[in-house]
Amino acid sequence: MEFQYENSFDVKEKINQSKIAILPIGAVEAHGPHLPLGTDNLLAERLSEKLAERVNGFVLPTLPYGQVWSLRNFPGSINISNNALISFLVDIGESLYKQGFRVFAMVNGHLGNQTALKEAARVLYESCPEMRVFYFFYPGMNQAAAEVREKTSAHSTYFHACEIETSYMLYLAPEHVAMDRALTDIPDIPLHADSTPTPWEEFTKTAVLGDASLATEEKGKYIIDIALENMVKMIEE
Repeated sequence: MEFQYENSFDVKEKINQSKIAILPIGAVEAHGPHLPLGTDNLLAERLSEKLAERVNGFVLPTLPYGQVWSLRNFPGSINISNNALISFLVDIGESLYKQGFRVFAMVNGHLGNQTALKEAARVLYESCPEMRVFYFFYPGMNQAAAEVREKTSAHSTYFHACEIETSYMLYLAPEHVAMDRALTDIPDIPLHADSTPTPWEEFTKTAVLGDASLATEEKGKYIIDIALENMVKMIEE
């Protein structure tokens, strides 16, 4: 169910029947030559739609901007601060709570947002004690990705416009992928990048962290299906 297309006369009863709100959260940032700037938005939206079908939830309009400090100097990237994102999410969550929702699932398509989502969830834990708040970022994906990955990841934690994320797009939004432009860029990410602010232009000119040419729809489906099952289980617990 898409929340924005409901009407005020009927929506209250539907909220009472569902009580689950799902917010896709993404970003606008560089994703190499083969993926669009809104990749994270597309992934969050398509995954949220699948989740809503499984749990009978409402999909809220997408929050399309995120914290992209590391990529803010790449052409097309639009950055907002963690503080702005936290405030926005807390306001949305408290409003949902007043409307009668008791589950607020944030489906995140951009790892850089995760700190803000976690902080917002902590605030809502105190202000909305009867509402469960989730900040999902492909739960369970690490093991699944390791099982299908053909090349070693450029980084132990984050992935970007690479074999894995491009596979997600081939499964969830294939019409926006230009595989004929997929490239291989496995940068040597310095150790200090995990310990001090490090703009990505210091180690990559493409914003691709891996071999995007190895991406397949099958890999994407395998990982996404596992993440989806994990989200459903947590919401239904």
